Amino acid sequence: MGNLGTIILIHTDPQLHTPMYFFLSVLASVDSSFSTTNTPQLLESFLTSGQSISFTGCVVQMALMTLHGTAESLLLAVMAYDRFTAICHPLLYHTIMCQRLYVQLIVATYIASVANSALLTEYIFKMPYCGPNVINHYFCDVPPVLQLACVDTSAVEAIIFSSSALIILFTITIILMSYAYILVTICRIRSREAQSKALSTCASHLTIICLFYGTITFMYAQPSSRTSMEQNKVVSVFYTVVVPMLNPLIYSLRNKDVKAALKRRYLGKLSSQPSVEHSIRSHSMVATT
Repeated sequence: MGNLGTIILIHTDPQLHTPMYFFLSVLASVDSSFSTTNTPQLLESFLTSGQSISFTGCVVQMALMTLHGTAESLLLAVMAYDRFTAICHPLLYHTIMCQRLYVQLIVATYIASVANSALLTEYIFKMPYCGPNVINHYFCDVPPVLQLACVDTSAVEAIIFSSSALIILFTITIILMSYAYILVTICRIRSREAQSKALSTCASHLTIICLFYGTITFMYAQPSSRTSMEQNKVVSVFYTVVVPMLNPLIYSLRNKDVKAALKRRYLGKLSSQPSVEHSIRSHSMVATT
């Protein structure tokens, strides 16, 4: 509900029709899809004693989770570049971040995410599985599914580790470089008010980066032998359910533009409705007449 509300607010408020909030609406869309992919299965696992999922359903669930996880990583890097452009090149911001560029960035993000998801899912599910067919998890995540394979999975684990590490290193490099330039630019600003505004603009994004990348790095960018399955369960629930739930709260509570848009929308609805006193007065006039 929080992510859907963010999407509706951004698309209905003209003052939020900027590249920054366009990326935020896409992030909210990815978060809502990310949670919807596995939360129903997770709730079923909590509430019922016997549950099952088909082999095809497991493939689809893992493919969608990998797609949305990759998309969120790349989107956070794109949003960091957007903040770099806005703070370091404010006069050229609308020229650089034109509609054509930010649409191309989103398209490239989804193409890379689909390619990564298709590659990893194919490698995982082309292996033979011969029981037991009980997944030690709340949904079809990569580590517990690999434990069910009948063959040595070290080669596939190496591919997954390499792919995850490559995506994380690529996106984190973009984020670190962007924020390095941002910090240098902020230090050169003499106005305290301008410095505070620039820092507050980046604070929400940095909070989400720490939450998401901390859990993803712990989950996928290290050999599976170093983590237990119980730890993986807790971490996977955190980054697939808790982080997508916190993202709209972080952006709405720390973002003055979003809070102002909410006030405009809420107060606008209240002002468009006739008050009770006005309705009573109108009926009295009609009755008197």
